[in-house]
Formats: sequence, C-alpha cells, structure tokens
Amino acid sequence: MLAASENGLEGDPRLKAISDSIRVVPHFPKPGIMFRDITTLLLDHKAFKDAVDIFIDRYKDMGISVVAGVEARGFLFGPSIALAIGAKFVPLRKPRKLPGEVISEEYTLEYGTDCLEMHVGAVHSGDRTLVVDDLVATGGTLSAAVRLLERCWS
Repeated sequence: MLAASENGLEGDPRLKAISDSIRVVPHFPKPGIMFRDITTLLLDHKAFKDAVDIFIDRYKDMGISVVAGVEARGFLFGPSIALAIGAKFVPLRKPRKLPGEVISEEYTLEYGTDCLEMHVGAVHSGDRTLVVDDLVATGGTLSAAVRLLERCWS
C-alpha cells in the first residue's frame, strides 16, 4: 500500500482506516514472517474503496497506459485502477497460468523463490506502466516485475 510520508498523504484519515482494516498474522507462512492479510481490507467496503481511490487520485493524470498487477493480490486492485485511469490491465502471473507465448522472470522471496510470467506483446516500448501489488517486503517481486517489463521496452 502507499506510504503516507512518501506520497503526500500525511493526515489523510483514509490511511488509518485502511491500515486498521489489514490483519497482521504472525509467523505465516513460516516462523518470523509477519503476514499482512488484505482479505480483511476487502471485507470493509469503505476502506477497500478508499485504497483504490488513493491510487486513482495519485495516478489519473500521469499518462499511465498500462497497469501491471502482480498475482494474486495485484489482481484485486489493478483492474479497478486501470479502468478508472483509462489504462489497460496486464496480469503478471505465476508460472504456467497463462496460455500462449510468455516471457518470465525468476526472483527470490523472503521465504523461497518464485517466477512471474507475462504474455509476449502485452506491453510495448513507450508504455508508461504502473505496477500494483499489495505490499513490498524484500522488494524481490517488485524488482522481478520491473525487470520483466523493462525487457519489453528494450
């Protein structure tokens, strides 16, 4: 989600409600991980709408042509943001979930490794892209998404 100090949202009352609606599950999926469960945010219509609206307000006038959503939680926010700002939505999926020709990028998680795939031709040179996921832990998933997208711009 958005960091208030980095995005000019200090004092925005929506942020506390959003933060309060996200459940923290200690030691999931393994000991030492503090899992942020956004399913509780999705149950709170107002907090969920506010989260999407904050993204829309921030990016609506930035010329974004592609919203790339990272599986799976990026699929919950990304399409709504894309529709509202007039961009196409491109899913970045786990391996073997997309039919047809794909490109892939492996990355390291805080508790293992994984891979993202995207359809060949979904993103083109010159596309201005917003990557949507639910949070940044180690940054591995976000870095893989960016590397995957950058390969399309070369």
